Amino acid sequence: MATLLQGLLPRIFPEAVFQYIPHEGKQDLEKSIPRKLRAWREPGVLFIILCDNDGQDCVVLKAHLKELCAQGGRDDALVRIVCQELEAWYLGDLYALAEAYSDERINNVGHKPRFRYPDNVPQPYERIRKIVPQFQKMDGARRMSNFMSRERNISPSFQILLTGIERLMERDN
Repeated sequence: MATLLQGLLPRIFPEAVFQYIPHEGKQDLEKSIPRKLRAWREPGVLFIILCDNDGQDCVVLKAHLKELCAQGGRDDALVRIVCQELEAWYLGDLYALAEAYSDERINNVGHKPRFRYPDNVPQPYERIRKIVPQFQKMDGARRMSNFMSRERNISPSFQILLTGIERLMERDN
């Protein structure tokens, strides 16, 4: 996820400075949230916690992560859930996927009803592997970070993240 965000967020928010702290899975993230937030001493820093829901109840997961942020003394942290997994965002912008893999045929996939709601697609990684057999997570994230578009992407969880970042930035000014 950090690989995608490192290339994508500076394009969308060129005036912002982001620091990324990737984790090795959800358990690592959950263990580190209170500790890292409590230990962070730099004033004026805003925190964004982003996590795949991997089939969990989004509301329950978000509440749990917000509680961990509060334990770390940062109940103002922005918590967002990627539904179901990061690759759903790629399905939300099939034009970017087609550009990233230089294959215009990918655009035709978007006409299928199951791709109209990318956050609801079960196992989006597996779906992308069927569309782009050479797809690999890290390489895909690097490629997609260059082409994903806020204007084209129909993934609600992607749009909610960007709107949340905008609100954080407005609040900070």
